[in-house]
Amino acid sequence: MELFFDLYGFLSVVLKAGALAARSALVGSALALVLVLAPVERVLPAAQAALARGIGHRVLLWSGVWTLAFTLLSVLLGVVALVGTLEVSVPSALGAGFVLSGAGVVAGALGLMALAPRGEVSARRGWALVALALLTVAAATSGAHAMARPEGRWWLLLATFAHQLGAALWLGGLPVLLLALRAAWPASVAQAVGARYSGQAAAGVGLILLGLLGYWAGYIQAPDALYGTAYGAMAATKGSLTLFLLLLGAANWWLLHRMARAGDPAAWLPRLRRFVECEIIAGIAVFGIAASLTSVPPSVDLPEDRAAWAEVVERFTPAWPRLASPDHAELGIPALQSRLDEEWRQRQEGARPQAFIPGEGFLPPRNAGDLAWSEYNHHMAGFVVLLVGVAALLDRTGRVPLARHWPLLFLLLAAFLLLRSDPEAWPMGAISLGESLRDPEVLQHKLLSLLVVVFAVSEWFVRLRGKTSAAAYVFPLAMVLGGFLLLTHTHAIANIKEALLVELSHLPLGVLAVVAGCARWVELRGAGSREARWAGWVWPLCMVGIAMLLIFYREA
Repeated sequence: MELFFDLYGFLSVVLKAGALAARSALVGSALALVLVLAPVERVLPAAQAALARGIGHRVLLWSGVWTLAFTLLSVLLGVVALVGTLEVSVPSALGAGFVLSGAGVVAGALGLMALAPRGEVSARRGWALVALALLTVAAATSGAHAMARPEGRWWLLLATFAHQLGAALWLGGLPVLLLALRAAWPASVAQAVGARYSGQAAAGVGLILLGLLGYWAGYIQAPDALYGTAYGAMAATKGSLTLFLLLLGAANWWLLHRMARAGDPAAWLPRLRRFVECEIIAGIAVFGIAASLTSVPPSVDLPEDRAAWAEVVERFTPAWPRLASPDHAELGIPALQSRLDEEWRQRQEGARPQAFIPGEGFLPPRNAGDLAWSEYNHHMAGFVVLLVGVAALLDRTGRVPLARHWPLLFLLLAAFLLLRSDPEAWPMGAISLGESLRDPEVLQHKLLSLLVVVFAVSEWFVRLRGKTSAAAYVFPLAMVLGGFLLLTHTHAIANIKEALLVELSHLPLGVLAVVAGCARWVELRGAGSREARWAGWVWPLCMVGIAMLLIFYREA
């Protein structure tokens, strides 16, 4: 049970991200059946109409299965945590708001799966699908932050409903669009489906922006909250990735409405598929950030202990990197140690009660040696990543044959992370490997080390044998997964300033990792196309950007 509580925060965010993504696909596919596929289907020959129905039916059923799985696991996790921490009875725990919200989502998912049409979508069935989809979003909304607001609850609920419905219309409809673009029918049919989906996606974007206005007014309210609180920083990061998604969506719109009219499908259809695939990948990362936002209170509830702009500027002002590591047992620098001790004492003596969720990973009191150790780790890792980025750029030129072995440099990074990321744990510290994995931060570090080894070896084989096997896709997917882990880590809801300042430097790393993974995906899928050529330059530059953030990383 102790292990469960240690990992609760991390697991809850991952399950919520999965539930949010699956539910959006479920609602989005149900609405796409009615708004996109059904109108196109009516003017198609029988065989092609059956193919359109099969696409909608398949996406709706599979997204429903995943919605049920993630929602039930998330609710079960919350019930176990509630019973174990507050010692309430199971029947009492089953009456909690998040349980009722999850029950509503499960009921909606089962209803939508039962209504999944195998034949033509009648008007009655279409209205039923739309109604159930909206009720499913409403059920999910009842478990959001807005339900806990003593003031302005109803308009915040409306903003949340609009935001989640918009995500379902836009991002949730992408699987249907992708399958339609891959289907064995004329390109004109794919274009017709894409054109109707564009209208659905545009409505979704409008609802998302409407919801964002409500979030700003109800949860953030002030510009300093965007960098002074964890909620605001995560919201800003989510906004940056959403902007990246909008750029991909704009490229898709241009391909559908401009290039498709110009003629040859070979000139636009494969490119459109690649961008839609990237949109789905980046969309999953956005869902991860949205799930992570549920683990912290809104900015308006944390008026104290915010990071000031001057502190943020100081933390991001480049300083000469540490080139020497402190000894494992080294004591802190007296002046800096004295300041850290005073800050810790003030936090402990504060009159304000401290909030807590299991597994949130409070930042422990650290001495100056700990800070120097962490900074050295980041700086040395940054130099390795910089070598990777530069070597990948040289390999891209085709003039340095030896540079194609750049993936092997990642093995140095993996070994370095394994040895030094957690000095108190195995292999350097006294805490065994099994015991140390109870800490979500240690678990994420070990997972990242393993991830680095996997994509280093697979990408090296790709460089030797070419991009013909599925192993070529390990690297971009691993980059996106690494970014996802950075963006969905557990937050200390007490909003400890030092933890926030550390987080502010890690969020850009996650964003750059997601963009790099998407760019590499486009390069692989493009097979020598124009966008593949520029994507081949983008992801190494993202690696250089990640390296710069690591090299100039500061904790004091």
